[in-house]
Amino acid sequence: MKNPLLGMTAAAVSLVALISVAQARSTYDGSWDLLFVTQRGACDPTYNFSVNITDGIVTHPNLVRFRGYVARSGAVRASVTVHDKYASGSGRLSSNSGGGRWTGYSGSARCSGYWTAQRN
Repeated sequence: MKNPLLGMTAAAVSLVALISVAQARSTYDGSWDLLFVTQRGACDPTYNFSVNITDGIVTHPNLVRFRGYVARSGAVRASVTVHDKYASGSGRLSSNSGGGRWTGYSGSARCSGYWTAQRN
């Protein structure tokens, strides 16, 4: 004989899991173009690239050592390492744009500046 309480519990757990996945979607999901501008230091004057945001996680298809996260509030933190270059930054996204500050290094040069973002 099957336990009806066990069946209802399994159904409730499945429903909660589906709701959690649906809520994981982020307002900021999609493709974004980023511009990094160096204000201090001997790093390249600008860096441009695009990232994708899925469920609040920021990724880049060709940068393995890229980590980023966007909170529901739009607060964003990210870091990237490419060869002897490293940068980390934080800021805020709105529905279609954003910006913030970054610091990092290229070889022995320490650098800092600002970044802007535009949704594609």
